[in-house]
Amino acid sequence: MVNRSSSLSDDVIVDMATGEPLPPLLHDLAERARQAQALAYAPYSRFPVGAALRSSDGRVFVGANVENASYGLTVCAERTAMYQAVLAGARQVAAIAICTNLSPPAAPCGMCRQTLAEFAEEAQIVLLSPSGQAQVTTLSTLLPQAFRPSALIATVEAKDDHERGE
Repeated sequence: MVNRSSSLSDDVIVDMATGEPLPPLLHDLAERARQAQALAYAPYSRFPVGAALRSSDGRVFVGANVENASYGLTVCAERTAMYQAVLAGARQVAAIAICTNLSPPAAPCGMCRQTLAEFAEEAQIVLLSPSGQAQVTTLSTLLPQAFRPSALIATVEAKDDHERGE
C-alpha cells in the first residue's frame, strides 16, 4: 500500500475523450501509476508498466511489471497491484490507472483483464503514458461478457438443483 506523497504532481491530466481534467481521485491514481512505472523490472521487453488501483474502501495499491528470463514467469503491473490488494484484504476494485510508454496508451493484456474481472465489477480504468492525455474507460468496455465468479456460483447452484430433482 502507498500513502499519498507530497511529491505527486499537480499537473493536469486530461481525458482525451472529453477534454476535461481527470477528477481528483483518478488524477491521484494516474500519478501513482506513473511513479510505479519507474519501479518496473523490464530488461527483456523494455516495456515498463506501472499500475495503481483504488479499492472500494479507498486504499491504494501500486504495482509494476516484473519480467523473468523465462518469459512465462513475467507478472504484469496490474496483477502485482491486484495481488497486493488481495493480500491486504481488499476484495473490490473501484478504479485502476495503468501507465505505459505508448501513445495512445496501451490497454491491459487479457490475463490482467480477467484478473480484474474477479475483483472489479465495473471499475473505472485510466490508461495513460508518462505525459500527455489519458483515456478513461471501464472494465466492461475492455472485457465485455467477462467470465466472473457469479458464473461459477450459478453453475454450482444449477448442479445442486439438478441433483435434488428440481
